[in-house]
Amino acid sequence: MNTLLLIAARNLARNRKRTLLLGGAIAVVTVLLVLLTSLFNGTQASMLRNATTLSTGHVNVAGFYKITSGTAAPVVTEYAKLRALVEKETPGLQSLVIRGRGFGKLVSDASSQIAVVSGIDIAQEANFKNILEIVHGDVNRLSEPHSILIFEATAERLELKIGDNVTLSSQTYRGSNNSIDCKVVAIAKPLGMFSSFFAYVPLQTLRELYGLDQTTAGGIQLYLKDWEQAEQVAAKLRIALDKSGYRVMDHMDLPYWRKFDIVKREDWTGQKIDVTTWMDEDPFMKWTLFGFRALIVIIFMVLLAIIIIGVMNTLWMAIRERTREVGALRAIGMQRHTVMAMFVTEGALLALASSTIGVILGVAAAFALNAAHLKMIKGFQMVLMSETVTLLVNVPTVLISLLVIASVTTLGSILPAWRAARLQPVEAMHSSN
Repeated sequence: MNTLLLIAARNLARNRKRTLLLGGAIAVVTVLLVLLTSLFNGTQASMLRNATTLSTGHVNVAGFYKITSGTAAPVVTEYAKLRALVEKETPGLQSLVIRGRGFGKLVSDASSQIAVVSGIDIAQEANFKNILEIVHGDVNRLSEPHSILIFEATAERLELKIGDNVTLSSQTYRGSNNSIDCKVVAIAKPLGMFSSFFAYVPLQTLRELYGLDQTTAGGIQLYLKDWEQAEQVAAKLRIALDKSGYRVMDHMDLPYWRKFDIVKREDWTGQKIDVTTWMDEDPFMKWTLFGFRALIVIIFMVLLAIIIIGVMNTLWMAIRERTREVGALRAIGMQRHTVMAMFVTEGALLALASSTIGVILGVAAAFALNAAHLKMIKGFQMVLMSETVTLLVNVPTVLISLLVIASVTTLGSILPAWRAARLQPVEAMHSSN
């Protein structure tokens, strides 16, 4: 093996121009793959972080309460008891928050707009305070009764500033209309295209709007140490809740606001618990990430195809130039499998060295781009829920990128190596090449 490596290294060194050209191409493909995967990881982390700040946890334990068979309220009664059970039965739980769910109209002196209204306990919302970028006011003032946080687009549309009053009106779950005057205490930068339709008030204020008591909440948002376990955790919770005597809704891959009509048509009253994941509650983000991942795979496959063709053509040229050399080696007793191994080793050595250099350059480029804080185009900011380009270098992903590039490139050298091993010694030695 040492002899084969030595021969491969000498052959690569002897053909410097060809080695540098092909090795450079392999390194460039590796750099692009590292940057693309880092961009995907960063975008996914950013979108997930922002989405779980706005409206959903990794897993959500919520539900509907029906006073009559034709009504439906997105609330959970006696949530403290449910919270204790969820905390006990959730593996890998990092934290949880209690949220209220509402939907109404914001009315100012200048205009009005429909808004999704969340009731929060700001003292328990560390992630919420850390992720939101407040441009005016103080987010901690959401502890004050009848206060409200809105985003810049809403403030501009309704012509509101800190200290102004805005009327929040909605139909209660018993069918009557109600409204509350709220003071704007904080205005935040947007977190994607949907943030302009969100507003946040104290949980107690939302209870007053809908006429709910202290034992009622919209749902429990769970944050896991490993968000990728969300579906497995949700499945376990459904079983645990069912065994504990709760009526549990069948899983539907829909956000809660699209379930109203379905629930209203069902012939039951009382409480049913609905366990969902972030993918259920935010299908737009799920499909955005799916499309982004598919695009990266397509680009990667095209780049790999180009590199494989380049490796094969380069080795064809090398074999033609070294036909007499191969014939001499076969004539003195070198076996076919050894000839094949010699060329495969040459391809593998070039692939491994080039992809390693590409990984180093790719990681360095990712850190440099993060340090530059590049701004996204406005349209991408709204879709990807971030103002800046974020690249997240993940060590396992980088190692996989290196192994995939090196392995596939090495595989591309097998066919030319096999053809070289099939050369007849006498014919090869008398070749004019």
